Amino acid sequence: MDSDLTKTLRQYTSARVGLNRAGFSLAIGEVLNFQLAHARARDAVHATLDVQSLVAGLRERRLPFCVLRTAALDRATYLRHPDLGRTLSSESAAQLTSAPSDLVFVIADGLSAVAVGRHALPLLDEVLPTVIANKWSVGPICIVEQGRVAVADAIGAALQAKISVVLIGERPGLSSPDSLGAYITWAPHRRRTDAERNCISNIRPEGLGYAAAARMLAFYLRESLRRKLSGIALKLSADFEKGPISNQLPDPKPGEIGNYRECNNAPKKGRA
Repeated sequence: MDSDLTKTLRQYTSARVGLNRAGFSLAIGEVLNFQLAHARARDAVHATLDVQSLVAGLRERRLPFCVLRTAALDRATYLRHPDLGRTLSSESAAQLTSAPSDLVFVIADGLSAVAVGRHALPLLDEVLPTVIANKWSVGPICIVEQGRVAVADAIGAALQAKISVVLIGERPGLSSPDSLGAYITWAPHRRRTDAERNCISNIRPEGLGYAAAARMLAFYLRESLRRKLSGIALKLSADFEKGPISNQLPDPKPGEIGNYRECNNAPKKGRA
């Protein structure tokens, strides 16, 4: 591949494009870089959530919180039995009592505790000023170990929140072991499917920055509360930046708005 074209492409993506070659094979440096990226992705999947760090951060921000666990007793069980990551343990379920609110934020490790440790609190810092400005009531922030997306359904239903927002580590890629996702669900309950959620993906400085992600999240929250729905029926409109939500958030860096993946383009019958 032309070297100038390769340099141009690499300005827009961290994907493996224009790899150096040695004859008919990849250069040894490219092979080693691939092995390093693969190791980082595997490490991210098996990493454990630093709950104490999150607790310290929430206390510093004077935000109410609770720490919960799913029915998956350990990481190995969680990875082998996805259904257990969608269900709270009996002890954790007993902690939750009805406290009606507009929103509940859930922070779950998912498939990359690394992503959650790096990006969950910075994203909250960006979006909470808008939550406060709109006078949306918020339940306790729930930290969940060994959690999957659908665990927020049980939490939102127990707390009687109108919307659940789960910030969760996404499945690591070879160029993104620390990608955070945000899933928004109106009227959460145990039978919700992925088609009934909105997703903002690839939240990290190298992907979709915090300010841009917060803009999108605020848009979904406002529209979900207004229209009383979420999922494939709720699309990110092209002019969402022009609304009042946008004006309450910091400006994103140039090019940041376009650098995202929206996950609700097609209905899915499965559960995350």
